[in-house]
Amino acid sequence: MRKIAKVWLYIRRHKYLVTLGVFLLVIGVIDDNSLIHRFQNRREIHELNKEIERYRKQYEEDSKTLKEITSNPKELEKVAREKYLMKQENEDIYIFEEDLKK
Repeated sequence: MRKIAKVWLYIRRHKYLVTLGVFLLVIGVIDDNSLIHRFQNRREIHELNKEIERYRKQYEEDSKTLKEITSNPKELEKVAREKYLMKQENEDIYIFEEDLKK
């Protein structure tokens, strides 16, 4: 009983400090909109924006390649040889492991 009385006395004397501590605990950790969740969401948004930018660059490169392929038959042959390993009848193709990794 004595410990409870000491705790209650401490809370009564420092009620504003205790209230502030509980408030910071709720805002910082417990709440759904806590600071921890906000930092995690901000990091996820940053990663998603980087991914969007990467896909945008890939789209631009692919669009450029498609335009070149449809307008120039030599470019079509070049892409077919490089990406799809196609060859002419009198050619031999050698594939290196480094090329497959790309």
